[in-house]
Amino acid sequence: MKNAKEQKIFALAEKLKTAKEKKKTLEAEVEEMTKTIADLDLELSDAMAEAELVHFNRNGTTFYLTSRLYASPKSGQKDDLNRALKEHGYGALVVESVNSQTLSSFCKEQIELSGEKEKLPDWLDAVVSTFDKVTVGVRKIL
Repeated sequence: MKNAKEQKIFALAEKLKTAKEKKKTLEAEVEEMTKTIADLDLELSDAMAEAELVHFNRNGTTFYLTSRLYASPKSGQKDDLNRALKEHGYGALVVESVNSQTLSSFCKEQIELSGEKEKLPDWLDAVVSTFDKVTVGVRKIL
């Protein structure tokens, strides 16, 4: 009976390893394709602008120039930006947030400090949900 269980575990381990390797390959392909798309987009938009062409149809597809403004705080100026927005009546744009990984690490630390297994301090337990996720790590043996 033990042998059948081991065989199932080994088969699942191989499937997991293969799936993780395939995911890694696909992610590399997606990264490469994303770069190709960005390069082609830039080249085509430049060519269209140079030809003073705002849009065109080709094989049932419409291609058109579009422009979108992206904004972010200047380096090291996030707090100044938030303060300026609040001072000028745009405080509703300012959103406070906590990174989920940082919060998870903080909660783990608080559980360890409490001295009780899986017990957050009451003040934190009232506002945070936690759960443990068990996964299988895969590492090549060198």
